[in-house]
Amino acid sequence: MPQMAPLNWLSLMIMFVLILVMFNILNFYSFPYQIKQVTPKSKSLQINWKW
Repeated sequence: MPQMAPLNWLSLMIMFVLILVMFNILNFYSFPYQIKQVTPKSKSLQINWKW
């Protein structure tokens, strides 16, 4: 029935968006990222500006 076609497109769009969101969430949480620790800079690299 042609009158039901918009409902079919709407359900397809909703299903596509849900799959896309789930795929992105799974990709985001599947890789544990390493936290880089910041080391303090040595004092020899400090620059004293004299005006």
